[in-house]
Amino acid sequence: MPRLGFVVLAITVGSVTAASAQTLTAEQRTACKADFEKFCAGTRPGGGRIIACLNKQRAQISEACRNVVDAQKK
Repeated sequence: MPRLGFVVLAITVGSVTAASAQTLTAEQRTACKADFEKFCAGTRPGGGRIIACLNKQRAQISEACRNVVDAQKK
């Protein structure tokens, strides 16, 4: 039984970590706001869709936003 509890805990912690990796700070959102509005305005938030959209437009987005997108890949 303790082994099952550890597995459940590991899965829960992994899920929380993955979710928090997708959460952008206000500074990061500001860095990508204009690029989002220009290239990804129709993209529905959640599941990393906005970062994926911005990454597809990587050559056209601002350097500040590229830094945000690159940081989210890690």
